[in-house]
Amino acid sequence: MAKVEKIINLLEKEYPSATLALEFKTPLELLVALILAAQCTDERVNQVTKSLFKRYRTAKDYAQADLATLEEEIRPTGFFRNKAKSIIGCAKSIVERYGGKVPSELEDLLTLPGVGRKTANILLGNAFGVPAIGVDTHVGRLAQRIGLSKAADPDKIEADLCPIVPKEKWVRFCHLLQEHGRKVCQARKPLCPTCVIIKLCDYPAKTTEDNPYYLNYMKRARVSG
Repeated sequence: MAKVEKIINLLEKEYPSATLALEFKTPLELLVALILAAQCTDERVNQVTKSLFKRYRTAKDYAQADLATLEEEIRPTGFFRNKAKSIIGCAKSIVERYGGKVPSELEDLLTLPGVGRKTANILLGNAFGVPAIGVDTHVGRLAQRIGLSKAADPDKIEADLCPIVPKEKWVRFCHLLQEHGRKVCQARKPLCPTCVIIKLCDYPAKTTEDNPYYLNYMKRARVSG
């Protein structure tokens, strides 16, 4: 846990304004945005929801939506047919079983169409203020690279992180990893020499002698040391 706390402190200084990239005002808006975010960038989702949220304001609005029309409205996010079905199915369940309000319990959220554990946890943490770790692409990738989990399955990564991250920091920890993942620890080209937590990271490639990032880092270390 000491390592994690050091990582959190360093990332806090680096990204004091880090927050969830998806734009929303209500739990329903975040739920829809999270469904749309599958295999799509947050930026693209925000572009689509900017107008979508003006047309659909309640779960009942989505539940009564014309499938073909909704598909066209969310087409830019990709996989729009499946996403439209999930949104409508999810909205119908919310209307029929929860009085039109998005439930705030994990067990209830997991019964909704298109909602898995990752989506439910992100929703709980960001819309309801409930401590939760949502393992999205960035959180999963960085947890593996840093050496906080050896698992590939998001649920197992979550299980590895929960005991070592202070509970009151669960949501914030995810925001910090997401920001670091977008700006530095990118999927294809992690910018190791600019990483503020490089000394706490177990990423194998960064310590390989033929890795250009490692060579640049060592060159800088010699100059500054």
